Amino acid sequence: MSEEVGRHGPVTTRLKADLVTAIKAGDDQAKAALRMAISALQNAEVAGEAVRALSEDEEIAVLRREVKTRRESAETYASAGRPELAANETAEADFLSRYLPQPLTADELTALVDAQVAALTAERGSAPTMKDMGALVRAVNEQAAGRADGGTVAAMVKARLG
Repeated sequence: MSEEVGRHGPVTTRLKADLVTAIKAGDDQAKAALRMAISALQNAEVAGEAVRALSEDEEIAVLRREVKTRRESAETYASAGRPELAANETAEADFLSRYLPQPLTADELTALVDAQVAALTAERGSAPTMKDMGALVRAVNEQAAGRADGGTVAAMVKARLG
């Protein structure tokens, strides 16, 4: 095993500390959500060929996937006429969202898109075309550092190019 195993990033450390607090407070809903999140992070650590510690960005990506899964499940339950299960999934997603960085505002995201378009224009000497969409979306996503939904970024870049 790697010597990094056993070391945790700041997100996992915070989740574990909050789990202890939730256990002491008898908060069953928080305990369940925190245990699920910690389990997902531990599964990510052992996924692949070698056990490894996750970086903070990787921890956040795992939590982001968990939140997305909960929101999708809530929609499925709601459309199936199971509002109590939808409410539970939504509550877990909202709870876990507290551990994610604040998302970019529409204005901040627009500024990132405009900056990337301007940079590509300056580099080439001509305005980008739809052929450049993939590169622009990747560049904006990299700048956003996980604080913006990929679909929203792609739609915004497409609208800017279109």
